[in-house]
Amino acid sequence: MAVAANVESLVQAAGSHVPPLMEELEHRLAVLAGGHGEVLARHGGDTIAAGGKRLRPLLVFIVAGEAPAACAGLVRAAVAVELIHSATLVHDDVLDGARLRRGRPTVVAAGGRGVATATGDLLFSRAFAELALNGRPEEVQALSDASSALVQGELLQRADAFQPAAVTVERYLHRCELKTARLFVAACRLGASQSPLRPQPPPEPLGRFGRAVGLAFQLLDDVLDVSGPPERTGKARGTDLLDGTVTLPLILARQRDPDLARLDLRDVTTPGDAELVCQRIEAAGALEEARRHALAIVGEAKATLPGLPTRQRAALELVADGVVERYA
Repeated sequence: MAVAANVESLVQAAGSHVPPLMEELEHRLAVLAGGHGEVLARHGGDTIAAGGKRLRPLLVFIVAGEAPAACAGLVRAAVAVELIHSATLVHDDVLDGARLRRGRPTVVAAGGRGVATATGDLLFSRAFAELALNGRPEEVQALSDASSALVQGELLQRADAFQPAAVTVERYLHRCELKTARLFVAACRLGASQSPLRPQPPPEPLGRFGRAVGLAFQLLDDVLDVSGPPERTGKARGTDLLDGTVTLPLILARQRDPDLARLDLRDVTTPGDAELVCQRIEAAGALEEARRHALAIVGEAKATLPGLPTRQRAALELVADGVVERYA
């Protein structure tokens, strides 16, 4: 199974029904990625095989509860969420010209811009085709809303590039909600849709949980971009700075360090430049402040869970805690 090692404990804690679902998820992802010609099969298959944390499909399974009414429909929902996530990573790498993802060459680095764009398009299209098999328009709508938000978030990030003075904390969090949290929300809503207790558990509290976990995930991802190290993150320290992407650590550090406040991100052109800026951000105490912000959001996420069955609530709390442990 391609799920990351630090997530395996979450899979086991979620209940005995979840590991077989995760295995079926991996099988179905491989089938869908590999069934559309040799070139796309290779790059799509490599993208899926690279694995990752699989937190989004895991959320689908946990929220659905311990006795899913329709296993096939539940797996399709989880597959669709992961395919959308994978597609966005491929397209992000095209836009950023990224060479590495999870320590491996990106699709754009290995196959070029055209192949990478087509690979991402394939993964997007297969996600909706897979979910449509469930015959539930509200599920397709939930995934469509999340996909539209992803695009809006990407456009907002592009508009904000190299303009740290124009990006407030509120604007940054809004971008994180669009680019990251909305897909976590969709995962929770799809899991609730597939629950045997449908329409319970209530989708809105779980949607708020997904939003909070997604926000905390992105905040800590941005902290990791500054703190590194590359052997852990799979990319060079300060990659966001080189792309002109304005994240919370930089926003907070600029408030504390006048030299950083005057910095023109267009002058950060080499990995060495980015390393020096990362050191200044860390010295300003911005990483710990960003982490505290993320921890507060995780606390909000847990506060939405009372009333759920004990095992389900405990598994979701572990998901929230696992997001924080990525930083530790």
